[in-house]
Amino acid sequence: MSHYQKLVAHSLKISRFEHLSAICGWDQAAVMPSGGNDARSEAMAELSVHLHKLGTEPQLAEWFDKAESESLSANEQASLREMKSKWQQTTALPETLVEAQSLAGSKCEHAWRSQRSENDWDGFSKNFAEVVALSQEEAQIRAEITGLTPYDAMLDLYEPGTTTAKLDVVFNDVKSWLPALIQNIQEKQATESIYLPQGHYPTEQQRQLSLDVMKFLNFDFNHGRLDVSMHPFCGGVPTDVRITTRYDENDFVQSLMGTVHETGHARYEQGLPKEFAGLAVGEARSMGIHESQSLFFEMQLGRSAEFISQLSPLVQKNFVNADQKIFETDNLQKIYTRVKPDFIRVDADEATYPAHVILRYEIERDLMNGNISYKDIPELWDAKMQQYLGLTTKGNYKNGCMQDIHWTDGSFGYFPSYTLGAMYAAQFMSAMKQTVDVEKATLSGDLSPIFTWLSDNIWSKASLFSTDDLVKQATGDVLNASFFKAHLEKRYLG
Repeated sequence: MSHYQKLVAHSLKISRFEHLSAICGWDQAAVMPSGGNDARSEAMAELSVHLHKLGTEPQLAEWFDKAESESLSANEQASLREMKSKWQQTTALPETLVEAQSLAGSKCEHAWRSQRSENDWDGFSKNFAEVVALSQEEAQIRAEITGLTPYDAMLDLYEPGTTTAKLDVVFNDVKSWLPALIQNIQEKQATESIYLPQGHYPTEQQRQLSLDVMKFLNFDFNHGRLDVSMHPFCGGVPTDVRITTRYDENDFVQSLMGTVHETGHARYEQGLPKEFAGLAVGEARSMGIHESQSLFFEMQLGRSAEFISQLSPLVQKNFVNADQKIFETDNLQKIYTRVKPDFIRVDADEATYPAHVILRYEIERDLMNGNISYKDIPELWDAKMQQYLGLTTKGNYKNGCMQDIHWTDGSFGYFPSYTLGAMYAAQFMSAMKQTVDVEKATLSGDLSPIFTWLSDNIWSKASLFSTDDLVKQATGDVLNASFFKAHLEKRYLG
């Protein structure tokens, strides 16, 4: 057995334990009774330590060193590169820190579920303080190893090769034109008549509608399922994808498009190449590319007039007792393209969403770099909400700085992926339309040409190439934010 083959065998062993960890995490968020949290947290912390031990076994350094001099195919070289990158990230942290982070994250996330609804920042901050301190410790360790700033070292875990220097250029550009765009859209939409959802939309009917839409989007129910959680997410593994949504019986709008969003994540996972299953090279390229797929489904495709025309009869079928004029194609299109600054990121419209992400990015960047304290977050959040969206969250923690789940487990560096994803999605759609009649395919109800393009250019490539190379192969250029701006202007002002 070559040293490369030894590394492959070892990676497959690790992936099986990661599989268990993923399903345990889904169960903790979606199914587990609250009384099981302490024991589950301890079990998952133990599993995290075990995974860390597997990923840092002393012989791995020699195997990597010798594998690099072996005769490998191009795909094997890419696989070795990704395994080594994952190994270097794992070996950076001491076992004690990994265990402490797992325990602190589980405790903070579990308590957040009730603390958020109670607007209890003081209670939340007691657990959050420990999560932040451990994350800052991690960021400092990674910074010393990589030579990056603490925040850039954390960002690199989610967006390899991306730095705050690059993000600041992109986001500052967005901030220069986004406020005026939002205002212009609102002025245009103020003259439109619209019927907003009102009445009762039972959870079971909403669930059936979600399942109908997932079928339309070719979700493979033999390798995945839909459940409910406080914060929608896509988890599990490619052969067993778990997505969740949440339902509001007074309004079907957000849960439905949330399901479309998570189905985009799931289709990417289900479309990853089977021949690389269990290997780092067979995983999604980056969180930005992952978000590009969910936002392609939700925004580029899901809010198009053609998709809404397919959605309309499904909504009518599942809510036969509701006011049917709400579900007419033209009115649904207005609902799903309505632009209005609001508090909640996951419910935000396509135009205001970047402001939510930039706000979080600026706070977590300064937090990880030690320029602010976690105690400063509520005040900073309020100031930035007023600056970017004209809203105040003073004293409103549950709809402000406590609304997201990401920071509860120390996922600092994750938020930029959302807006990067929106930009990639717009660029992919522009490239796709050069060879695929997207409107015709959507109107026909047969989305296979769209999915074939995504499979050929994104899903099947997994992590064989860098993010820049993947995007350039698919579109002819690296990330170009002008596609996103052009998309918003055409859809909302064209």
